[in-house]
Amino acid sequence: MVDFITKLLLVVEKDIILVVCNRLSKMTYFVVTIKETLAKVLARLFKNNIRKLHRLPKSVILDMRP
Repeated sequence: MVDFITKLLLVVEKDIILVVCNRLSKMTYFVVTIKETLAKVLARLFKNNIRKLHRLPKSVILDMRP
C-alpha cells in the first residue's frame, strides 16, 4: 500500500511523508519529500528507498481516500 501523509509543518524544506507498507510482512517505510514532487521523482524515491531493500513489487495499492 502506498499513501501520503500531508499538511505537515515544513521541516528541513520537507512537508510530506510517502508511506509504503508491505501487505505480507506489514513492514512500513517512510520517505520524506515535498508537496511539489513530480511523478518521476517519486518513482526515483521509491527505487532508491524501497526497491534497493526488496525487489520490485508485483502490485501496488494506492490509498485514494478523499
